[in-house]
Formats: sequence, structure tokens, C-alpha cells
Amino acid sequence: MMFENPLESFAKERLWAVVGVSADRSKFGNKIYRDLKEAGYIVQAINPRLTEVEGDPCYPSLAALLQKPTVVNLVIPPSATLAVIQDCIDLGIRYVWFQPGSEDEAAIALAKDNGITVVSNACIMIEKHAWA
Repeated sequence: MMFENPLESFAKERLWAVVGVSADRSKFGNKIYRDLKEAGYIVQAINPRLTEVEGDPCYPSLAALLQKPTVVNLVIPPSATLAVIQDCIDLGIRYVWFQPGSEDEAAIALAKDNGITVVSNACIMIEKHAWA
């Protein structure tokens, strides 16, 4: 029996949320947001300190989104990831991508223990080119 590469599962999902999006175009939270949109993904911005990013609405939390994403990309400090993973569990989100620098072992374990497929130690801007 062949097992699907987890990255292939992420590649098929079209509705993403970037948690930790930034209005600063030099920051990875903004670069990742723009990169996913330019690749044709539907991307929703999450940052409680912003109301708009790149001309799009920005939401304070995953729960505030009008449409539940299938993938959450985390661009936040490790100390903030556990609460977001709990939100993902509560909302039934099945895919989470921890950008380098956002990884927290307890959050990753909680996600996996609750059936969430996790990618960590990899940058979406690099990895998605492999499936583009």
C-alpha cells in the first residue's frame, strides 16, 4: 500500500489562512500571503492588530473568518501557536503548516494527537514550487 506524501495533501487544498500575516512587505508574513495568492490559492489574512492586508480584509482570528480554511499556515512566535492549534481543533481544520521559526513541540504534538496533518521545518514558498 502506498502512502500519500503529506505535501501532496497540502497541494490539493485551495483555501488557506495565514496566521501572523503582516502589512510590511519585507516580512515573511506578507511574502507568504502574496506568494500563495499569486499561485492561485484563496488566502485569508489573520492578525488581530490589522484590518487590511494588501487591500484584502484581515481578520482577528480563525473563528472570525466567513469561510473556514482547509489549511492554516503559521507565521507567529512559537509561544502563540498552542492557542491557534486549539482553534484549529475546535474548527475542525485538518492541515497546519508551521513556518520555520514558528514551531512549538507541544503545539505540534497537540495537532498530531487530534488528527491534524502537520508540516514543520519547511517553508511553503520553497516547497510549493515542487508541486506547482
